[in-house]
Amino acid sequence: MFLGTHFPKLDDKGRLFLPAKFRDELSEGLVITRGQERSLSVWPEAEFVQLTEQLKQAPITNKGARDYLRMLFAGASNEVPDKQGRVTIPPMLRDYAGLDRDCVVIGAMNRVEIWNTENWNRYSAEQEQAFADLSEEVLPGIF
Repeated sequence: MFLGTHFPKLDDKGRLFLPAKFRDELSEGLVITRGQERSLSVWPEAEFVQLTEQLKQAPITNKGARDYLRMLFAGASNEVPDKQGRVTIPPMLRDYAGLDRDCVVIGAMNRVEIWNTENWNRYSAEQEQAFADLSEEVLPGIF
C-alpha cells in the first residue's frame, strides 16, 4: 500500500528519485501512465497487469471505453528504477503533467501519483471540503 506525500525533484535528465518507502514495491518494474487531473499514475507492474485484465472486459464497441483505453495505453511507459531508486519519466508524460523540477509524489493506495506542485496544491485546497462532505456518500457505513 502506498501512503503519504513526498517532495522529490526531477533532475536534468527527467529522472525522479522514488520515495524510499516506495522503492521495494516498485523495484522490479513499474508502469507510468496518464492519470486524472493532469497527474501521472505509477503502477507496480503486477498491479498494472491486473488492471489490464479488468480493462479487457470493456466493450470495444463503446466509444467511451475505446477513448479511455487509447489514452491510457498510448501514454503508458514501462520503466525499471535504477540502483539509486531513480525512474525516468518520458518527455511526453512530463509535458502532460506539467512537471518541472519540483514535484509532489503521493501514495494513492495501490498506485503512486506524481503531480506538478502548483496543480497539487490547488487540487488539494479545492478538495479539502469535499473530502469531509463526501465521506458518507463515497464510503457509506464505514465512518
